[in-house]
Amino acid sequence: MTTLYGYFRSSASYRVRIALHLKKLPFDTVPVHLLNQGGEQFKPDFSEMNPHSLVPVFEHDNAYLTQSLAILEYLEERCPMPSLLPGDPLQRARIRELSLAVACEIHPLNNLRVLRYLKHDLKVEEEAKNAWIQHWITLGFAALEKQIGSDKLRGHFCVGDAPTMADCCLIPQIFNARRFDVDMSPYPTLVAIEEACNSVPAFQLAHPSVQPDSA
Repeated sequence: MTTLYGYFRSSASYRVRIALHLKKLPFDTVPVHLLNQGGEQFKPDFSEMNPHSLVPVFEHDNAYLTQSLAILEYLEERCPMPSLLPGDPLQRARIRELSLAVACEIHPLNNLRVLRYLKHDLKVEEEAKNAWIQHWITLGFAALEKQIGSDKLRGHFCVGDAPTMADCCLIPQIFNARRFDVDMSPYPTLVAIEEACNSVPAFQLAHPSVQPDSA
């Protein structure tokens, strides 16, 4: 039995959905609404699965994994093809490098609990909160645009001509960028990769708009 506990707009959940669909692995979805009743992720039964009270939680064979990149690595080891980490050691390191740049450098500064702290504890106004989001995304995207655009390993996707773990991380972050009105025109390389990913059924199936809890 494979179950993904997540939220339709969660970047980390989105990454795992893409990977599962790329590998054509069936899974059940259990929505965890991050806003209802103060956040369903704080309920005791969910916190028992993940003491960090964050999504996603991936359940397989009665074991739980809670970090999206760890889940992607697990899927890669359990189901190597199609590979999310193809190529030689340098290519695999580049894929991990780009994945971590999104998951560790860009996304955490715009995570829901950070935004909640800004708004509710520091009393930051909505306009200033949105400026915060845009600042950190544009800073990260400018670096990624330069890094990927000049990399000889780049193909139609972040690394090579097939989707990898890096694309699983980048596309949810672009979704967030567009949601918060980040101007994407300075990042033609990232937009071209987004267009390539949008043509792949796995990315379409993983999109937040088609998840059962998106209504």
